[in-house]
Amino acid sequence: MNGALSLVKALVDAGVEVCFANPGTSEMHLVQAMDAVPEFRGVLCLFEGVCTGAADGYARMKGKPAVTLLHLGPGLGNGIANLHNARRAGSPIINLVGNHTADHEVLDAPLTSDIETLAKNVSRWIKKDASAASLAQDGLAALTAAMTKGVGSSGQISTLIIPADACWGDVGPASVVQKVQKVAPPALEKPDQAQVAEIASRLSPSSLILLDRDGLLPEAREAAARVAAKVGCRIAMTTFPARVDSGPGFPVVERLPYFPEQVQSALSGVTHLVLAGAQAPVSFFAYPSTPSELTPEGCLVDCLAEGHQDVAWALAQLMTEAEAQDSGPIRYEKRTNEAPSGALTTRAVALMIAESMPEKSILCGDSGGGAAVLGPAQTTKAHTWLNLTGGSIGQGGPAAIGAAIAEPDRQVFALLGDGASMYTNQALWTQARERLNVITVIFNNQRYGILETEYLRLGVNEIGQEAGALFALNEPSIGFAALAESMGVPGARVTTAEAFQAALTEAINRQGPSLIEAVL
Repeated sequence: MNGALSLVKALVDAGVEVCFANPGTSEMHLVQAMDAVPEFRGVLCLFEGVCTGAADGYARMKGKPAVTLLHLGPGLGNGIANLHNARRAGSPIINLVGNHTADHEVLDAPLTSDIETLAKNVSRWIKKDASAASLAQDGLAALTAAMTKGVGSSGQISTLIIPADACWGDVGPASVVQKVQKVAPPALEKPDQAQVAEIASRLSPSSLILLDRDGLLPEAREAAARVAAKVGCRIAMTTFPARVDSGPGFPVVERLPYFPEQVQSALSGVTHLVLAGAQAPVSFFAYPSTPSELTPEGCLVDCLAEGHQDVAWALAQLMTEAEAQDSGPIRYEKRTNEAPSGALTTRAVALMIAESMPEKSILCGDSGGGAAVLGPAQTTKAHTWLNLTGGSIGQGGPAAIGAAIAEPDRQVFALLGDGASMYTNQALWTQARERLNVITVIFNNQRYGILETEYLRLGVNEIGQEAGALFALNEPSIGFAALAESMGVPGARVTTAEAFQAALTEAINRQGPSLIEAVL
């Protein structure tokens, strides 16, 4: 047995099942090992950013890591944007990055780079000096690190940089390699119970409980909502939560808005902020006229539980301390929206998706109009929302791949702006190759809409010709339906609500992927 095979066998025995791969020469022994271990599902992606985004979507749905297989420093570099999103989401991922042998690396061959420096941007655990003899144990150490929640935004990403000779080196006969047990997540640290009691004693109608990470688990959100109902205070989630399961019957939870002045308005009157898996709100960008820290002046900030701690336990304890077990929170009520007609708008598309999607659909967001689906979906069907977390666009299509592989019996939607979709449109090819039940909806307004908005926020009255040219996507216009067809995904281009509804119904009834280009 060589090192590569020992690694793959160890990961499979420990419970890792999927590898999103874009391999090169230095990873060929790992590919050979995957061929020998069919339990390790290899999923080919045509771009490393699709590999890493798919691993993120898989981890958010499955709660355990997939592997990415990346080719040296450039391969890792191509995947960093969606690893950034995964880090901000706290998603567990194991990157296997091939490298030159030590004696070849010093020769400065064309693909030589400082892989470790690249990895430091998005990894909490890194190892670069693996040998054939250590490779299996290194893989298990990477898995353990990925399954351990990180403090703050440090994430749960492990990167194992593997010299080629560690893969091809002999480790002895297969019969002497022992099977390993599955690796379970370590027990979560619990906050101090006395501190929870103190925070409960300070709750008032002007308190706001801010949720993120495990504070958004259904049972945690339920506890927070009962506390809010008893005290008469508010609960909210952060602007960019990684995963929210919701729908009719779930408690109503506000979501902090995007722009800083809107956040300031939402927090007006709040004198006590309770952080449950969340960090105190800050502006996404710096602006000359607004502060970066958005907590109201004089507001008391209590940390009930940090994101790496047992947030659900802390909220349950807060509910007990507040004697709120029997309180009744406001819940989303099921209702039917009137079918839109005529020319397409973002709201019309959102309403039709929310009404037509099957129960327990998975909605993968990105930059663009897709976020409009979240509001009406709360009152139509049970669903899971996977949000863009780190602001690096091009997440939605790849995340949909991972979600569909993690949950093959659920309908997945990739809700993409036209600009964002072009960052990782190679995701369509993998969706076709794997016959995944993903419906991609392109909200096509033929421009980078958020950039226009940000430009106007500078105080200018109109966008000049040169500036406008940097926001426009219509010269030439992109044929998304034709692009999808070229990669094996049935595509439809629609301009009216009636045509969109017909295309959506057909896509839902079809096995495998589809794309609908909604021209707004």
